[in-house]
Amino acid sequence: MQTIVQTSSTTMPYSTPNPGPTDGEIRNLEQLQDVSVKVLEQAVDLLENSLSSDDQLTYNSKFLPGSTIGKHLRHARDHFALLLACAASEPPHVMSYDTRARNTPMESSRQAALDAIKDMISTLEGVVPRSRLDTPLTLNAVTPYDQTFQSTFGRELWFAALHAVHHWSMVRVIAGELGIQLEDTFGFAPSTLVYRGTEAPLGKHKM
Repeated sequence: MQTIVQTSSTTMPYSTPNPGPTDGEIRNLEQLQDVSVKVLEQAVDLLENSLSSDDQLTYNSKFLPGSTIGKHLRHARDHFALLLACAASEPPHVMSYDTRARNTPMESSRQAALDAIKDMISTLEGVVPRSRLDTPLTLNAVTPYDQTFQSTFGRELWFAALHAVHHWSMVRVIAGELGIQLEDTFGFAPSTLVYRGTEAPLGKHKM
């Protein structure tokens, strides 16, 4: 916003600085970062402690045709990657979740998947503290119609975390087909766990 300053000889425009984030906004963003990191850490735990071979990443589900654990891990991670790349870029912030790479190494290699997800956690911890909850961004989507939506960084970070939980629930189904036992809280939305009275909504970690 510009304010006009009237002097005796000249009229000088100056820009009024935007106010900084409130304590509440900072706290909300920290909480969103915390949830996002813990959701991704569930995938790290899966790869380090539950899966024992690369073949388990590429096993084709009988109940979810076309689904593999590797595809779900890659798909969920991609949403974080696209959002954080957008947030770290110069404004105006414009993004699309539809511009994703497929058949990447993390779909078929446990080590590649582990590296990619750990790297995403590091990126989250670097980008989010420098961002604003209410930073505006434009989201382009194919629904299949071309659509454009106005959103904010905070809203999309919440979506990326919840979207990942949704895919972890499908990972849980495929793991069950393979006889792999997962944590009781893996693949359940935090709100579901709170409703059930679970003390630690995201598994081993306290919120």
